[in-house]
Amino acid sequence: MGPVELPAWLQPRYRKNAYLFIYYLIQFCGHSWIFTNMTVRFFSFGKDSVVDTFYAIGLVMRLCQSISLLELLHIYVGIESDHLLPRFLQLTERIIILFVVITSQEEVQEKYVVCVLFTFWNLLDMVRYTYSMLSVIGISYAVLTWLSQTLWMPIYPLCVLAEAFAIYQSLPYFESFGTYSTKLPFDLSIYFPYVLKIYLMMLFIVHGPLTVVASPIAEHRLWTRRLSSHGSRA
Repeated sequence: MGPVELPAWLQPRYRKNAYLFIYYLIQFCGHSWIFTNMTVRFFSFGKDSVVDTFYAIGLVMRLCQSISLLELLHIYVGIESDHLLPRFLQLTERIIILFVVITSQEEVQEKYVVCVLFTFWNLLDMVRYTYSMLSVIGISYAVLTWLSQTLWMPIYPLCVLAEAFAIYQSLPYFESFGTYSTKLPFDLSIYFPYVLKIYLMMLFIVHGPLTVVASPIAEHRLWTRRLSSHGSRA
């Protein structure tokens, strides 16, 4: 008696693809809702909507970015083919800007740079998650593939500039309110604005360039592997 073949829906590859599809779909819906909400509010209320961007969509943005940390686990266990370091840098960069710089300072939440930054993030993520979601089920569109490979070229550097500007605008408030600044034993202390200034330099010298260059290269290699695998199946 030969080995019993499992039904398709019980096979590991099917379950992995089903899980990834659901994950990408959730992220796509979240970021699409954010972008649609921002667009409708802008055309309805004009410049007044820009100031209230964080209050309107900040919760959903924080939820989407928190869930995206699962991508590090995906790469580590091998269910998603990508390079760990570029994705780790990209995610930690967003977590620091969103949760540490913007969420902790209400004055920063009303700045125009928050709306600009959220727009850039959502443009990239909507294209990336749509492309990844369809790739899991073997669907490919030339326009979407082209966008996934080229949109990062103007947007990634602008994201880094917007993130740096958000940090710069937050510095006076961290200095005034002393947020995250802590006194330690033996007359030592952590002055958080200095930490942000060091991170700002790292953003331009190491973090930003590595993310801008390495992450798209990794995505391009992943796209090439997917394309070759589809071709070999055909």
